[in-house]
Amino acid sequence: MHKDLKIEEIVLYKVPPRWLFVKITTQSGLVGWGEPVVEGKADTVAACVEEMKPYLLGRSANEIEDIWQVLYRGGFYRGGPILMSAISGIDQALWDLKGKYLNVPVYELLGGAVRQKMKMYCWIGGDHPEVVLEQAQEKVDAGYKAVKMNATGAMEWVASVRDVKKVADNIRLIRETFGDKLDVGLDFHGRVHKPMVKRLIDELGPYDPLFIEEPVLPENNDALKHIYQYSSIPIATGERMFSRWDFKEILHQGVVDIIQPDLSHAGGISEVRRIAAMAEAYDVTLAPHCPLGPVSLAAALQVDFVSANAIIQESSLGIHYNKGFDLLDYVSNPEVFALEDGCIRLFNKPGLGVEINEEKLKEGQKIGHAWSNPIWRNDDGNFAEW
Repeated sequence: MHKDLKIEEIVLYKVPPRWLFVKITTQSGLVGWGEPVVEGKADTVAACVEEMKPYLLGRSANEIEDIWQVLYRGGFYRGGPILMSAISGIDQALWDLKGKYLNVPVYELLGGAVRQKMKMYCWIGGDHPEVVLEQAQEKVDAGYKAVKMNATGAMEWVASVRDVKKVADNIRLIRETFGDKLDVGLDFHGRVHKPMVKRLIDELGPYDPLFIEEPVLPENNDALKHIYQYSSIPIATGERMFSRWDFKEILHQGVVDIIQPDLSHAGGISEVRRIAAMAEAYDVTLAPHCPLGPVSLAAALQVDFVSANAIIQESSLGIHYNKGFDLLDYVSNPEVFALEDGCIRLFNKPGLGVEINEEKLKEGQKIGHAWSNPIWRNDDGNFAEW
């Protein structure tokens, strides 16, 4: 064992707007950062990390793969959002440590970069037309060449004709204003049930969305075979899928064009790199989900830099969740996330490449957060997917 890579301390910071950071420190004082969190379940994931501490303390941070395998397979029950998100943050921190120890960016340890820059997109409001153009213009002015917005608000299992017709208003406004100069992804957000998906595609198709995301909930992925054959619009999904085993079936069935594993939910850098390689074998592209903080984004970019099938990367900068605190507020080197011609350039700093301001985290921890997603109901009082 490298004595200076022996894990000596693991500390968690729960900070606004809705994030959880893990700091892993080795015997020599080297520090690695990760983001182990499920949005709305930060305390639950923190408890899971605490349960893993006894196994991690005293281990060499160099043994990333063995640690990953034991954390995943060492318990009788495997997978799911809580366990995999806890593993994700730990895995990110271990890669950060190894890169810093060897003085190279993580992508060098994964085989080296295949690109010099990564195309980015940011979220804009899609629930209400009145904010769409304003927010889209803000992103264009900031240098983005692509945005994503919600395709619908709350949606009945079988919606009225009136509600269906309203769905296309937002993307129509953007196309009329920006033409084809702005790529627009549409996130169905799992809000739409199978009976409505094809009707909505009929309405949205003429406005040429870049992709349709989560047209159905992941538990209904068997419906993708009907949707996939119906439309030429690329289908994206995967933010609520947590391991290569979750992605295996949809890749085998050929019902997805873009997979979106989240670096803070799907097993971290180690597992998402494996998922990306699996997808490449099926000629499927990668666009990691990332509505979280700077460590999660840096980890996603490290995978993007080495994955030939990565096409675009989500960033949470300015997202509506980040009230009072945003992506760069806990970062000492925000320039690494600077946008140039719609892209972020290849990092050159060791590890994940992002420097976390721990003093800011300590300030944020005093505030904390109790974020949870809203509970929506349809007009009749029945629960509606958010």
